[in-house]
Amino acid sequence: MALIAAEEMENPLLPPMPELVIGLIAFAIVVGFLAKKLLPNINKVLEERRAAIEGGMEKAEAAQAEAQQVLEDYRAQLADARHDAARLRQEAQEQGVALIAEMRIEGQRQRDEIVAAGHAQIEADRKAAAASLRQDVGQLAIDLAGKLVGESLKDSDRQSRTVDRFLDALDEKAVKAADTTKAEATR
Repeated sequence: MALIAAEEMENPLLPPMPELVIGLIAFAIVVGFLAKKLLPNINKVLEERRAAIEGGMEKAEAAQAEAQQVLEDYRAQLADARHDAARLRQEAQEQGVALIAEMRIEGQRQRDEIVAAGHAQIEADRKAAAASLRQDVGQLAIDLAGKLVGESLKDSDRQSRTVDRFLDALDEKAVKAADTTKAEATR
């Protein structure tokens, strides 16, 4: 009974002492083995991971800085391209204005040449018409004078003098009329 009483006194949750000691020694051996073999490997792997992560972060920061630099370079190139485009557009506008001015001057010159040629042609036609008219009027004047006088004025010298006097008188009247018109216009 004493044995039963002794057994009853033992806690069923606590293992017997020899098993507890053997278990602790086995645990210490396992922990020692893990500390000697696995813990350095685990620390090594963790250190490599940390280095890889830090290296990756440094690479990412470097890549981000490089990307930022490339973006700044791109923006600078874009600004230069816009500036060049604006400059080219301005130059084209200036060339266009210069070309238009040059074409206007050329057109004015051609117009002046055409007008001068037209005036010269009109003056030549006027002189030809005046000469033809002078002959026709002279012939009519001679015929009329011959009928009025009753004698023939067929003599060419007499005819020329008579025609010249008549036409000179007409020219004087035309000049006086033109001078009178100019004087009235200036008033």
